[in-house]
Amino acid sequence: MRIYGVDFTCAPRRGKPITAAVGLLRNGALRIERIEQLTSFAEFERLLARPGPWVGGFDFPFSLPRELVRDLGWPREWPKLVAHCAAMSRLDLRAALDAYRASRLAGVKYAHRATDLPARSSSPMKLVNPPVALMFHEGAPRVLAAGVQVPALAEGDPRRVALEAYPGLLVRKQLGIRESYKSDTRREHTRARRAARRRVMEALKAGKPLGVTLRLGKALETLVVAEGAADLLDALICAVQAAWAATRPAYGIPASAPAGEGWIVSA
Repeated sequence: MRIYGVDFTCAPRRGKPITAAVGLLRNGALRIERIEQLTSFAEFERLLARPGPWVGGFDFPFSLPRELVRDLGWPREWPKLVAHCAAMSRLDLRAALDAYRASRLAGVKYAHRATDLPARSSSPMKLVNPPVALMFHEGAPRVLAAGVQVPALAEGDPRRVALEAYPGLLVRKQLGIRESYKSDTRREHTRARRAARRRVMEALKAGKPLGVTLRLGKALETLVVAEGAADLLDALICAVQAAWAATRPAYGIPASAPAGEGWIVSA
């Protein structure tokens, strides 16, 4: 099975590309063939269009909280919701989310999806640190337009399967590594963060925590551990999460997942 793991950004460019790990899953081992750096959305769209069979894990929210959608009167069905948001400019989306947040009481400013709680992920409403609302705004419409299968959200080409992944779930909750392992700020590329990345890498190579054994060349491994922003490592983690899901009934998504919200695999 071809596996993709994609560390996404809402503003791809040469200095901060969308990072995609490409590998093959066989007998519980995921062998990474290469890591691609996509510097434009057009390149990302071409990745989505690649013929299957493949399963991909993508690090951005595929949908929005039901509570938010209900309160704003937005479409509840995922394809219609994504189309509605895609028709909005980035400024319009910001304004809508800012106004909604301002209308809520302190302590509950952000609505969450059911999957955000076990995954310990940010609300898809969040506009900064990280701007996951903008990642949804750029990523979800392209996934929808690609006609791929999006389990629990939309029917599509069953040979091309897109799943929502989240590296923080694996690192912080499943491996129990509390210290930070990455930063986009160069002066914060410390030895401690590098050591944390090494711990994650060693765990993945040992088949922890999901039972998928990561295999990659020594040169690539050295590069991944050395990269302070950890975009390479996050792409590998997304690939491991996608590989885990590829071997599970219904891709590991519980039947109780709320309609229209989606689910982070392995949460």
